[in-house]
Amino acid sequence: MKQKSKRKQQQRGMSSRQVMFGLVIGGALLVALALVLPGINTTPQVAGVVTPTAVLRQNVDGLTIGDTNAPVRIDVFEDFQCPACKRFTEEVESRVLTELVESGQAYYVFHNYAFLDRSSTTKESQQSALASLCANEQGKFWEYHDILYANWNGENQGAFRDSRLIDFATALGLDSGAFEACMNEGRYVDEVQASFKLGNEMGVQGTPSVFVNGTIIKPGYVPSFDDIAAAVKAAQP
Repeated sequence: MKQKSKRKQQQRGMSSRQVMFGLVIGGALLVALALVLPGINTTPQVAGVVTPTAVLRQNVDGLTIGDTNAPVRIDVFEDFQCPACKRFTEEVESRVLTELVESGQAYYVFHNYAFLDRSSTTKESQQSALASLCANEQGKFWEYHDILYANWNGENQGAFRDSRLIDFATALGLDSGAFEACMNEGRYVDEVQASFKLGNEMGVQGTPSVFVNGTIIKPGYVPSFDDIAAAVKAAQP
C-alpha cells in the first residue's frame, strides 16, 4: 500500500511538472507571437477581389509620377472600363515609368476620361473615376488604379458597381468608412468632369490617349513604348 501511495504521489508530481512546463512553453510562444504579428501584413483578403502585387513607383504625387522639372511631360487620358487602357497599363505604362520617368527624362500625369458609360445607367466609368480620386485622398491612387484594372471584366458588366468599388478599397486597407462617405457625397464629380473637358480640349480621340508635351501620339491608336520613347527623345531640348 505504501509503495502504491508513493507511486501516486510521484505521478502527481510528474503531472504537476508537465503542466508547469506546458504553461512556460505556452507563455513563451505567446510572447513570440506578440513580437512577430505586428510585422505581418494584415491587409484583409476580400472574397472575389484580385489584389495585384504592389508596384513600387518613385516620386509619386497624387495622379502624377516623376520630377516636375523633367524636360518632357507625358499626359495620359484613360477610362478604367477601357480594355485598351488595361492593355496599355500592363504592357506599356510600366516601361514608360521605369525607362523614361524614373530616369528623369519625363514627367507622367494621369487623367480620368470617363466616357464609356454615357449610354449606360450603371455609370461605372464615372464611379470608378470618382473612386480612384477617393482613394487618392488616402494616398492610394496608383494602388487603386492597379486594382481596378486587375478586376476588369468588360464594359458596364457590374465589375465597377459601387459595392465592388468599396470592396477594392477594403482590400487595399483603406479607411472604408471615409472612402464610402467620399463616394456617397460625389466629392470629386467636378474634378472628373473637368478632366473630361480638358481631354476634349486637347484632342482626345479615344482611350488611352497619350500626349508628349501637348502633342498627341498615334491618334486613334494605342501607342507603343517605342512610339512614346521616340516622341520623348524628339521633345528633349
